[in-house]
Amino acid sequence: MYIETSKRSLIKGVSWRFVATTTTIIIVYVFFGRLDLAIAAGVLETFAKIFLYFFHERIWQRIKFGRQRIDPFNLWFTGLPLSGKTTLADAVFSELKKSDIPLERIDSKDIRDVIPNVGFEREERHRHLTRVGHLIKTLQNNSVSSIASFVSPYKESRQVINDMTNNYVEVYVKTSLETCKQRDYKGVYQKALSGELKNFTGISDVYDNPESPHIIIDTDTQSIEQATATIVQFVKKHYMP
Repeated sequence: MYIETSKRSLIKGVSWRFVATTTTIIIVYVFFGRLDLAIAAGVLETFAKIFLYFFHERIWQRIKFGRQRIDPFNLWFTGLPLSGKTTLADAVFSELKKSDIPLERIDSKDIRDVIPNVGFEREERHRHLTRVGHLIKTLQNNSVSSIASFVSPYKESRQVINDMTNNYVEVYVKTSLETCKQRDYKGVYQKALSGELKNFTGISDVYDNPESPHIIIDTDTQSIEQATATIVQFVKKHYMP
């Protein structure tokens, strides 16, 4: 990510002013054939436009017309393990970043790498997601929206996230258990079925289906492109007018 530094902006402004003033001097000299008049016109134009631009900007700062405020949103993807949450969330993130809005991507694996030794018992998961909620709230306090993908199997945990954050948008990635098993390139479902993995959502632990999600994506019937378009359209309609 790159930002425009004050030094770079200053150099760009000076270089553009040099080009513009030189152009004025050349035009005046070509038409009137007097170098002294051309230089005087260039100098006069430089100071006049600096003065006028200063007040022009101050006036427009007071005018609200044309300004567009985007309230930060929290796009929350939930679903069974290997339901396609991460893939879909990544695709949506890539599309929304094209709109040049402050946006962060948060995935369960990345967070567990940052906060290790978090277990999978119900209370441990709940505390973990509460921490994630605080992170998202901090981002929103700095006008940054987020796209988060977590199994988040318990409805009370999702409700906490909803209560903690603004503009919570729940995306239920609805995928059958059989489809998730077929996508199991990691072999985690097999380990869960054999008892090697404990508290595995969908096998040895429950998944509370969302009761009223904002968006339902059925990955058994919708392509990644269709699902991405549906979600992006929803966000743009409600939070990017």
